Amino acid sequence: MRPLLALLLATIVPATPSATATAILKPPASTMDHSLLTAVLAAHVSDGKVDYAALRSDERLDRYLAVLAATDPAGLTGKAEQLAFWLNAYNAYTLRLVLDRNPAKSITQIGRGGLVLGSILRTTAWDIRFARIGGRDYTLNEIEHEVIRRQFGDARAHFALVCASGSCPALRTEAYSAASLDAQLDDQGKLFLRDSTRNRFDVTTRTAHLSSIFKWFKGDFGRTDREALLAAAKYAPDEVRRAIEAEPDKWRVKYLAYDWSLNSR
Repeated sequence: MRPLLALLLATIVPATPSATATAILKPPASTMDHSLLTAVLAAHVSDGKVDYAALRSDERLDRYLAVLAATDPAGLTGKAEQLAFWLNAYNAYTLRLVLDRNPAKSITQIGRGGLVLGSILRTTAWDIRFARIGGRDYTLNEIEHEVIRRQFGDARAHFALVCASGSCPALRTEAYSAASLDAQLDDQGKLFLRDSTRNRFDVTTRTAHLSSIFKWFKGDFGRTDREALLAAAKYAPDEVRRAIEAEPDKWRVKYLAYDWSLNSR
């Protein structure tokens, strides 16, 4: 999730991922069991923070990634099954990337050029081609923009994708699953919009301090600040939602600076 390119990617997404097919896949499965990832998250995530030191010695993450590498997501039945797969893949491979590169303070230290120059040169952490899925190697940007956003078009995915940073939505202690996906995404939206460190609302002054995610991806949440505000209001506390929906044009929208510090504990 890179802020400089996100404004372009919000509206211009390449047609197909430039991934390399190499591995022999196991026979297609209509569903996938994500319980192994749930076990990893339950053991090492608390209040959205990750115990990377403990996770480093947990071989279950690599076992789960091996399943992703051998599974063709196109063979999964239904959009919910496929979207849950890709959301889990993004988050699991982000964990693996942090473990492999071991940045001291931020995921933005991975790659070359830092966040600004690296975004222009496409040399950031999100541009590293390492995520093996269905026998093909993807970058995190390709998973997010070319697969999840382009193929599924559900803006709630932004509440589920965790880029290992302080201002990202909190990482759940369970994997996403097709059976629970709709409720999980709605819950993620509520957790995200009701967390004052990520989004704040002042009913008295009618000012919404929204996450920069709503600015970077206006194409997904709405083309204007007003539309982004109304999209956010759906998951805000009831008092805030009612106030916004009653008089949206009287509200001001400001965007919070993004905290890129590592989501570690």
